[in-house]
Amino acid sequence: MTGAPLQAIATALQRERKRTGLSLAEVARRAGVAKSTLSQLEAGNGNPSVETLWALSTALEVPFALLVQPPAPRVQVIRSGEGPALFSERSDYVATLLSACPTYARRDLYLITAQPGEPRNSDPHMSGVVEHVVLVSGRALVGLIEDPVELGPGDYINYPGDLRHTFSALEPNTVAALLSEHV
Repeated sequence: MTGAPLQAIATALQRERKRTGLSLAEVARRAGVAKSTLSQLEAGNGNPSVETLWALSTALEVPFALLVQPPAPRVQVIRSGEGPALFSERSDYVATLLSACPTYARRDLYLITAQPGEPRNSDPHMSGVVEHVVLVSGRALVGLIEDPVELGPGDYINYPGDLRHTFSALEPNTVAALLSEHV
């Protein structure tokens, strides 16, 4: 992970776990992660994968970006190659958070960079999440696991993010914009 400060993650995990009133053990159980892993993350240690943070956000019923987004300045510019980047442990897939959902809105915006090989298969997110993807360059199979759609540059798809879904790059350096909407 680069750019997603561990202290911001630690603070968010502690805050959201306390908000829910759940114990460390219960959140770890619901997320399917080791209690020691969650304890380390809350202490600001470790190197969590995108899968671990998604599982924790689902267990805490909060948008993923809430766990990784550091406080933003009034005007924010994120240059190409910068921003909180989270890497998949299962595929050559990087999700860079561009804009987290502010309190009054319910969406997060990501820039996806992926390489051919193992697809990024996602477990269901919180109930009601809808993902919107616009392919910027390359080609990819995107959508629900059982029926992904091949996209080319400029193509758009939306699908329920609370069902198992996939992103599989078919060409090197495939890039997409992903908007995660929390309905």
